[in-house]
Amino acid sequence: MDYEKVIVEIGEKYVGVITLNRPDQLNTFDSAMAAELHDALRALDAEPAVRVILLKGSGKAFCAGIDVNEVAGKSTNELREWVERMERPLVAISTMKKPVIAQVNGVATANGMGILAAADLAIAAQNVRMGLTAINVGLNCVGPVIPVSKCVGRKKALELLFYGNLISAQEALTLGLINRIVPKDELDSEALAWAEELAQKSPIALQIAKSAYYKAEDMEYEKQFAYMNEAFARLCSTEDAKEGVQAFFDKRRPHWQEK
Repeated sequence: MDYEKVIVEIGEKYVGVITLNRPDQLNTFDSAMAAELHDALRALDAEPAVRVILLKGSGKAFCAGIDVNEVAGKSTNELREWVERMERPLVAISTMKKPVIAQVNGVATANGMGILAAADLAIAAQNVRMGLTAINVGLNCVGPVIPVSKCVGRKKALELLFYGNLISAQEALTLGLINRIVPKDELDSEALAWAEELAQKSPIALQIAKSAYYKAEDMEYEKQFAYMNEAFARLCSTEDAKEGVQAFFDKRRPHWQEK
């Protein structure tokens, strides 16, 4: 997979790594990087050698949002199409089969905060700062606030959207935006180890769990149970489920078969 603005690597332990690679621009999204990221996510989702996807940024930042140099000179319709391209990776993550983990360093602002919130899981360095900062330059983050609000709730999401303040890794952990905080110099190793641990789980069980969760998330309460029960029944009929239960009784490691 050859790209100019993202780097894609596939490890030996079923983890695919996507690195945002505009370090001199703090990995801000331009049109090319947004398109490449969307394509790379889809490609790894279809790759049999990958069970978990790790998304990170090169250099000093995870992602500082959208490159506003591309805003000038566009009509309203052109701007609508442009921002839709920028947010396509955020939307894609919830529709993918495989879990996506954000590995967050430095700053994650505007669209950067949006994509870490859109990721299924997130691990961050202890010195990370993040925020929906576009309001500070007369714009707004009404796209990124959608996945952020799923994590933090309406009132906190609106506070972040209206004020544009940066929050610490510890506050992000408390709010549910990230799952784990690690020392800055251990972020690479800890994030990869966490992704590799997840990749040892049954691939089909992870995929059914993720798909069912997102599809049921906004259903009525009773309908959520009905949908999840159907997903569980489908999972129980898979070869991996049978293998996992048998391995438990045999006191051995399971050998997953279904991708």
